[in-house]
Amino acid sequence: MKYQQNNGHADALAEPNAAGATAIPVIKRPKKTIPEKEDKKDNFTDDRLNTDQEEMQMTEEEMEMGLDDAGGALPIIPLPIAKNKVYGRYRGQTGNFEMELRIDIDGANALQKVSGDYYSISGQTKSYFGSFIADTIATTIVNGVITITGNTATTWSTAYTKLKIVIKQTLIFQPLAPASLQWFHATTNAPGAMYVCNNFSRAFRTVRLEQDRTSGVVPFVSYNTGSLPSGGPARVLSINTAYGEAGVEMNTAGISNVVPMALAGPDAKWTNAELHNAMVNHFSLYQNNPAWDVWLLHAYEHINGPGLYGIMFDQTGLQRQGAAVFYRGIGGASADQQRLQLYTCTHELGHCFNLLHSWQKSLATPPKPNIPSSLSWMNYPWGYPGGAVPFWNSFPFRFDTSELVHVRHGFRNNVIMGGNPFTVGSSLQDIGSLFEDNIENNTNLELQLEAKKSYMLGEPVVLETKLKTTSMKNNPVNSSLHVNYGFITVGIKKPGGETIVYEPLAEMCVEPEHTVLNSKVPGVYESSYIGFGKQGFIFDQAGTYQLRAVYHHEDGSRVVSETLTLRVKYPSGKNDDDVADLLLTDEVGYLFAFMGSDAPYLQKGNDALSLMAEKYKDHPLAVYAQFVKGVNAQRTFKTITADKTLEVRKPDFSMGEALLTDVIDKSKVGKGLDNISLNQSMQILAKAYQREGNIKAAENTVKNLVAHFNKQPIKQEVKEMIAKDAAKVLAPEKEDKKRDTGFDNP
Repeated sequence: MKYQQNNGHADALAEPNAAGATAIPVIKRPKKTIPEKEDKKDNFTDDRLNTDQEEMQMTEEEMEMGLDDAGGALPIIPLPIAKNKVYGRYRGQTGNFEMELRIDIDGANALQKVSGDYYSISGQTKSYFGSFIADTIATTIVNGVITITGNTATTWSTAYTKLKIVIKQTLIFQPLAPASLQWFHATTNAPGAMYVCNNFSRAFRTVRLEQDRTSGVVPFVSYNTGSLPSGGPARVLSINTAYGEAGVEMNTAGISNVVPMALAGPDAKWTNAELHNAMVNHFSLYQNNPAWDVWLLHAYEHINGPGLYGIMFDQTGLQRQGAAVFYRGIGGASADQQRLQLYTCTHELGHCFNLLHSWQKSLATPPKPNIPSSLSWMNYPWGYPGGAVPFWNSFPFRFDTSELVHVRHGFRNNVIMGGNPFTVGSSLQDIGSLFEDNIENNTNLELQLEAKKSYMLGEPVVLETKLKTTSMKNNPVNSSLHVNYGFITVGIKKPGGETIVYEPLAEMCVEPEHTVLNSKVPGVYESSYIGFGKQGFIFDQAGTYQLRAVYHHEDGSRVVSETLTLRVKYPSGKNDDDVADLLLTDEVGYLFAFMGSDAPYLQKGNDALSLMAEKYKDHPLAVYAQFVKGVNAQRTFKTITADKTLEVRKPDFSMGEALLTDVIDKSKVGKGLDNISLNQSMQILAKAYQREGNIKAAENTVKNLVAHFNKQPIKQEVKEMIAKDAAKVLAPEKEDKKRDTGFDNP
């Protein structure tokens, strides 16, 4: 970015660090001062205090007698008066630029860094301009004056990257003194702009937290960390104080609302579509621009079951503005349950600050090293080396240092809710290294990928992941292989050469399920819709794509798949082109990812799918429109109204069953879904019949499912797996956890 030359006038300053501007005078409040003695020896610095203490050593007898070495009376020794610790946020203005300065050299967990944000003032408006950080600084204290120097990284192009900050020390009963910041040219050391900034907050960030809960849920309040063994000092922590220890002032916004759930009946579980709709429509602080506001919903259960503890909502465009936690898995009043609630709430809100899981730091843009052994809010206790017990016994209830640096000093748009997308800017390095082949692999595990060889433009892409053992010995593994859970990472190289990592719309934090692989159970399988994520549509251009995935084993090992190649074909005619235009919109992408939705902001997508199912009903891709509409029709949809009451749209079983039956019939003869999605659609239809009360139709659908795949030319072990899964389809709901994780698993 280029800037016009500064003409020397403050009101025309075009680059905030350059020379030619004069700081706006600091208006100081009247304050009481203590007159200093002429003898400067009474002004104690820490070094001087230590020296004086050494000089003043004497025997116990001398102390008791009150005599010095010469036998005279001891002089009265003045006690040092404590100085204010220097840290927090300062604000000042030079010309048409306002600076918010963060100084982090003192206080709890001081990181020895300086950072700041610039805002451009124009008339009666203010807008964000850019951010800077001095990662490495030098701090000196001479005669009660603190001097900080360092080189900075900035979000804009400038030659003035050296800074010098001067702050006078003050006594604990005095206000903090202003901070004077002088910029210097990187090569000539010529002075640039100066800013005089007043301290206005001890916190490095201030965030407003709005919380709502569903009826029947007792939301988390606080936990005494001394209740159970841990790795830190005992103290009482709430969500607000946990973030306070990280340097974030978390203010409660408004009154917590209770959403009544009585109308939901047996359909009180939440889907991703319902949660996202609730955040967009009923988070009162929600706005279509970045803001230090975040929403947390305390709900009872997600449709995935009790293993899902929390979820951070994400989306294309403005992201990271809300999260939910689920008390079916974390609720209760015991010490370990209260501890889990504190952890889950803090963890999910950490994602809203753009913090990744400790073992996923390499997914950031730019990437940084993974830290699977981190004792952090952002790690999974059950993923820690040795398991949950050693994690909790050593956990200090805090973020690790790299996370603190990000939260306190990350560039504004990389941290603020609604700023850069989740994972972008979440570290302060090419993602290709993430998918590098292992030189050695002693895990006795292989990861295999399967998908169709070719797709029409706009067709949903479903990826099957298979984790297999190469040994006859028992090999325990995490069997939660859906890509939305984060234990599998998928990289895609697009036709133009760009390599991206698939990132789902919702960051789901789940306790993993485990399976022991051996000669009887040689592998576990899962399928995931990967066509639409936080980046929007991924397979949105014709050409050849290369896919590779990594399974993150619980001992820290990386099991890397071979490369899978698939092709997206060019439209062969006008109908293909028209259909691609209908399907490749963000609204339809959301509907594919959520398996349908009643959300008003997705109405254009629903209209497109209806047009597909009617006008283009004979087109091969019309089956996908029928599938999404059928899945959404046969389930309820919950909506939180403006006054925080609950409206429940009842399922339309006849419509849903008719659409799904048509999809299944077409797919069985090779004119619809792939085998993976066909299997899922038949399971969904069986469950719909069961909930409607038509048990005979439900049982017949399960029998037809097994009979169909037994006729297919697939491996015997796969047939056995399908039969085993089919036997559980009509089991009680508590056994059915894998739902609503994408196009393949609604």
